[in-house]
Amino acid sequence: MNRDYSDGPTRADVDAMAGAVLLEFGTPWCGHCRAAQPLLEDAMADSADTTHIKVEDGSGRKLGRSFEVTLWPTLVFLRDGQEIARLVRPTQKAAITQALAQLHADPA
Repeated sequence: MNRDYSDGPTRADVDAMAGAVLLEFGTPWCGHCRAAQPLLEDAMADSADTTHIKVEDGSGRKLGRSFEVTLWPTLVFLRDGQEIARLVRPTQKAAITQALAQLHADPA
């Protein structure tokens, strides 16, 4: 699990990413983001095959706007560049675990 926020990749880079990717939009000072960290850490413990990217978001940040992020944290679960699930301000590990399971489910 990635613990540090970054400016993140470009939207084109995200769209081209292969495999399972979790984009976590937020900020280091956001209380909701900090509260979600233990839940994410627990849920991600068995998801070593998922690329986790913490994207520092804010006004004018292009990647967050391209995903229509309005609240933090917003978790966007992608498979091969396509959105599979999204959680906004998760408060339960079970919701994150379920989204990860959906992400890793066999595409039909």
